[in-house]
Amino acid sequence: MLTHLSQLVTDVDGAWAAAIGGLDGLLVEGHTATTADLNLLVAEHAGLLRTASAAYSQTLNGGQTRELYLRGERLSVYLHPINADFFLLLALDGRSNLGQARLYGRDTARKLEGFL
Repeated sequence: MLTHLSQLVTDVDGAWAAAIGGLDGLLVEGHTATTADLNLLVAEHAGLLRTASAAYSQTLNGGQTRELYLRGERLSVYLHPINADFFLLLALDGRSNLGQARLYGRDTARKLEGFL
């Protein structure tokens, strides 16, 4: 799994971390090119993904959440569910390429599904 995560960071312009997180907020595996706390990133974003998923599927009748992208001033995160219990997190900087993040993230999530 670590090989897929490190390759994802290499392939996506502006990516600096990739992780597999559980919707329970626990880090399963991760790779970062910085000293960032992946446990914290996964824990915070698991809650956001759970809330967005509940809103879309239950309140808005929009179906299952397929992806979630959050952008701040210095940090962007792309989230892609792998299965019902796990998600892929890709952390990006200001020069990131969202198209690459979506394309390579989706492909990586499919590959990781076989491990989980």
